[in-house]
Amino acid sequence: MEMITVQQAEDIILSQVQDFGKEDISYHEALGRVLAEDLTADRDLPPFNRPTVDGIAISYEAISKDRHSFTIKAVQPAGEPSIPIDSEDECVEIMTGAALDPSVDTVIRYEDISINNGIATINTDVKKGQNIHLQGRDKKEGEILVKADEVITSAIIGIASSIGKTSVSVKKLPNILIVSTGDEMVSAESVPSPFQLRRSNGITLQSALEKYKIKADFLHLNDDYEEIKKELSRCINQYDVLLMSGGVSMGKFDYLPQVCEELGIEKLFHKIQQRPGKPFWFGKNKYRKLVFAFPGNPVSVLMCFHRYFIPWLERSLKMNENPYQFAVLQNDIEFPFSLQYFSQVKLNVNHLGQLTAESVNTNGSGDFSHLAETHAFMELPLEQKIFRKGEVYKIWRYTY
Repeated sequence: MEMITVQQAEDIILSQVQDFGKEDISYHEALGRVLAEDLTADRDLPPFNRPTVDGIAISYEAISKDRHSFTIKAVQPAGEPSIPIDSEDECVEIMTGAALDPSVDTVIRYEDISINNGIATINTDVKKGQNIHLQGRDKKEGEILVKADEVITSAIIGIASSIGKTSVSVKKLPNILIVSTGDEMVSAESVPSPFQLRRSNGITLQSALEKYKIKADFLHLNDDYEEIKKELSRCINQYDVLLMSGGVSMGKFDYLPQVCEELGIEKLFHKIQQRPGKPFWFGKNKYRKLVFAFPGNPVSVLMCFHRYFIPWLERSLKMNENPYQFAVLQNDIEFPFSLQYFSQVKLNVNHLGQLTAESVNTNGSGDFSHLAETHAFMELPLEQKIFRKGEVYKIWRYTY
């Protein structure tokens, strides 16, 4: 199969979007998960007429008869049964959020009255119905408060609590294993020899998946054909998705494509017209278990993960999110190769409120030293070789 374009790769990956089902969890655990049901009002919101200020409640009928002084019948705090007035010359001192009795229909704040010897006198003009939040004004019983497919925020958890929804239905998350390969890669705790490197791709992807509340497992395999075949045979049955780094290029120890073929994992593509990340391999088995096999260089891994895997994940979870934005390029870039270039960029906001992107020169996909000072990859069209300051292109932000 020949190299495919970025768009073709995206189309193939998104054709494999899956629904992993639903589960009910406590609202204490729901932050960051994707809602799988509509949240509806279990009663009118607010459930009763309520004052929006502290003050007195009266019947406006008295004002229309030119009455401005009222005998205070009682004081009503929030959360207590409503107190009626028995005549137009009475009022009730009432606190914000209390339930108004039908006998009163207008509230005057303390700042606009004076109180002497149990008599409240109004010192300002009054409009009928003022300072009252009417029953059902926000939502009626049964109306949708939050639609399904929203990422659950602290505000949504607050709404769930207000309607007594302590258990919520959320989208199930895929079971994911991150696999790194390579004899030259040692653990972060190790002291590498002059010819070795510490592993970083696994923890990078594990950390990025935390945003989606996915607790991914991790496995490192050396460049041993039989070991890779044995472990992948076990893992492809145990997990929904394998995210792999390394072992997909043209080197003598890049065994993954051949191992996948032997295990019945169908290759959907291998190699994309892009830099970084050209050797990216993607496939599935007959049970629709997916393998995203990224090149081993850290920048390639991060770019392919955000450009291809995250859109697949968000589409599978039916999230109402767009994984990319657009930004205004702040410097000229020349890329004279027949590949689609993803440039590391620093983001900012200019005086017009526009998102801007300044490209950073790096030393290729193995140079991860600039990832801490950049925020996104800018996707530059394949058809062009020169990209000018002021032009607008798509960007893919790094998770967190």
